[in-house]
Amino acid sequence: MPKSIIVTGAAGFLGSHLCDYLLGEGATVIGVDNLCTGNRRNLDHLKNEPRFNFVEQDICTPFDLGAVDYVFNFASPASPVDYSRLGVETLQVGSAGTLNTLEIARKYGAGYLHASTSECYGDPEVHPQVETYWGNVNPVGPRSVYDEAKRFSEAAVMAYHKYHKVNTHLVRIFNTYGPRLQSNDGRVISNFMMQALRGEPLTVYGKGSQTRSFCFVSDLIEGIVRLSRSNEALPVNIGNPVEWTILECAHEVLSVTGSKAKIDFRELPTDDPTRRRPDISKAKRLLDWEPKVSLREGLEKSLSFFQDYVASEKSQAAN
Repeated sequence: MPKSIIVTGAAGFLGSHLCDYLLGEGATVIGVDNLCTGNRRNLDHLKNEPRFNFVEQDICTPFDLGAVDYVFNFASPASPVDYSRLGVETLQVGSAGTLNTLEIARKYGAGYLHASTSECYGDPEVHPQVETYWGNVNPVGPRSVYDEAKRFSEAAVMAYHKYHKVNTHLVRIFNTYGPRLQSNDGRVISNFMMQALRGEPLTVYGKGSQTRSFCFVSDLIEGIVRLSRSNEALPVNIGNPVEWTILECAHEVLSVTGSKAKIDFRELPTDDPTRRRPDISKAKRLLDWEPKVSLREGLEKSLSFFQDYVASEKSQAAN
């Protein structure tokens, strides 16, 4: 296992869980984040951890933290709310930020893993999505700043692998949820959990027939770490292949939370993917990995986090 590791986007949902995993294995971790969308609260439990150091840094500016063994690049706005608000910044972190972190890996001979996304497939015409599918992406649509930033970053990673012989890896992440997911980030699970616990109607777009595949965060992180230790440089899907309609997910959230909230159907947003499900045959074959946590179990594991958040909201409103 690498001894010294940089994790960019360390104060984010996935980055903070990755830091926990690596520290649990005995690594020394430098967490890097400009706190644009990340939250220091996600790292509060590491304040007294001697093997963890936090550096507030925008990776779009070249930086050097000294020799390291591995770089995990997880820096980027990831939710529709954030990348719609920070469109230019999303493009910058996917381009300049990726190149700057790749340069660190090249300089120190470090391994490198980039967090890409199932959004590279766009609104897919192939189902389930396999890594060899090139995607159906609108380059000028409302989601394009995120989709194209990630597609560029994949090209950059492969270029450093080809021309500079950097030991690179690419993970295409499908919908992930769990504790520390931003409560207001516009993604399905966080929206439904917060609305249900507040007693508000659950917002379902269209008829709710569009599908997603939800992977619990601990499963995802396990798959990512296994990929980082493999010999595979081409993209690998990491996600849960169990497909749920959005309406089915809404009813599952209502059941777990015990909420009696109703469902509010609204117009389907532009370019919203109609189907999303990973083919994880490659991950099974190369990494001996597949998810273990069901949606029901994952929602139950996440419930206390969202309950605490709603209680905090009520407390602040009372004061």
